[in-house]
Amino acid sequence: MTSSIEQLAGKKVLFATISADDYINPLTGLAKHLQDSGCDVRWYASKRYTKKFHQLYIYHYTPIKHKDVNSGNVNEIHPERARITGRIAKLNFDMLNIFAKPAARHFEDIRYIYEAFPFDVLIVDTLFAAAPIVRQILGVPVIAIGVVPLTASSRDLPPYGLGMTPSHNPLGRLKQSVLRFMTDKIFFKKTFKAYEQVLRRYGITNNGINMLDSVVRGSDLVLQLGSPGLEYRRSDIGRNIRYVGPMLPYAVARKGLPWSDERLHQYKDTVIVTQGTTEKNQNKIIIPALEAFSNTDVLIIVTTRGLQTEELRARYPYRNVIIEDFIPFDDVMPYAKAFITNGCYSGVLLSLQHKLPVIAAGTNECEDELCARIGYLKYGINLHTDTPSPEQIIEAFEDVLDTPLFKTNICRLREEFNQYEPILLSTGYVAELLKMRTP
Repeated sequence: MTSSIEQLAGKKVLFATISADDYINPLTGLAKHLQDSGCDVRWYASKRYTKKFHQLYIYHYTPIKHKDVNSGNVNEIHPERARITGRIAKLNFDMLNIFAKPAARHFEDIRYIYEAFPFDVLIVDTLFAAAPIVRQILGVPVIAIGVVPLTASSRDLPPYGLGMTPSHNPLGRLKQSVLRFMTDKIFFKKTFKAYEQVLRRYGITNNGINMLDSVVRGSDLVLQLGSPGLEYRRSDIGRNIRYVGPMLPYAVARKGLPWSDERLHQYKDTVIVTQGTTEKNQNKIIIPALEAFSNTDVLIIVTTRGLQTEELRARYPYRNVIIEDFIPFDDVMPYAKAFITNGCYSGVLLSLQHKLPVIAAGTNECEDELCARIGYLKYGINLHTDTPSPEQIIEAFEDVLDTPLFKTNICRLREEFNQYEPILLSTGYVAELLKMRTP
C-alpha cells in the first residue's frame, strides 16, 4: 500500500460535505493526511467553517448557487422546521429540504469549482446527495465516507431512519419488507420524488432506489467508519463498501500536561455527559443528567461547547459537578464508568475505544440509528427518547454498572477496532482508486 500512497503526490482532492460538525470533523484527519501525502486538498462547505479550514491550511470553497445552510442557521433559513414535533415528520423535512432538493445546486457549485480546480477524486459523506451526479456528469471518481451508521438498505433489515432493530423470524422479515416499501413510497414519498426529479434533470435514472442507496451505489467506494461489530448483520452488503475502523477528527499534537482535576481521583464512579456538536437545547440531556447526579457520590463531567456554561455552574454549584466548555475526552474517559450522549457517532466511537458503556438518548436525524445499534448489540442502553428523565438516567447508569455483558461486548469490539489503521487504510483506498482510474 505504501507504493500506492506515493502515487498521491500532486493529485487534486475535493471534499464536499453536509455543513455540520458531525459530517465535517470526522473527515479532517483523512484530509490532512492526504495533504501531507502531497495532495492538493480543498473543501466545499458553508462559510461557517472558513476559520476551521484556514486553521487546517485547507483551501475552502463556499456555496454560490446553494443557500449557505449549516447546522447553526438551518432553523433561520427554514423557520417552519422548528415547529415540526413529530420525529418522522422532521426527518422527512430534513431529507427533502436539506439533502434531496439542494443536490442540484450543490452539483452546480461543484461543477463551477471543477472548471478552476479539476479534481481527481471527490470525497463526500454518505448523505451528500450530489455525489452520484458528479460521478456521472463530470466522470470523476467518488468516495463516500460513512460518518453515520451504514445507510445502505438491506433485505435483512428494517428501513433506515426509523431507529428500528432487525427481526429474523419470517413474520418480522415480512414486516420489514413492507416497511421498506412504505418508507420509500409513503413516509418519504416527497423526498423520493424530489430526488428522482433532480437526477432526471441530468439524465440519470436511479432505477427506483431511494436517495441514501443512490449515494451508496453511485459511489466508487464507501468507506464506513467503525467495523462490522458495530453494524447489523447483512447478507447483501454492497461490494463497494469497506470498513475502515474508528476514524476520528484531526487533532493537533498537544503540548504540556493533559487536562486534569483532583476530583477525578476522589470518586469511585464517574459519568461523562455530552449532547454532541449540534444540539443546543440543554434541557434534553444535560440538565436531566445534572438533576440526576448533582450532590451525589458520582462525579459528573459535562461538556457544553460554550452553551450556558456559567449559568449551569451557578445552578449546580456542587463539588461532584464539573462543567466545562470543552474537555479532551481522551483525558477523562479512562476515569469514567459510562458515557451519556445523544448519539454523536465520533463520540460513541471514542467511548467504545475506551471500553466505556454508552447510555444513548437521541432520536434526531441518524442519531436514532446509532442509539438502536447500541441497545441491540449490547454496548449500552438505548433510552428511546431524546428527553430522558433524571430517573431514567439513574436507572440506566445503575444497569450499566451491574451488567458485565456490556463490558465483555465492548472489549471484543475494541479488539476488532484495533485491527484497523483508519487513516492509512482510507488513504490506501484513495490511492488504489486513483491508480485504477489512471489511463
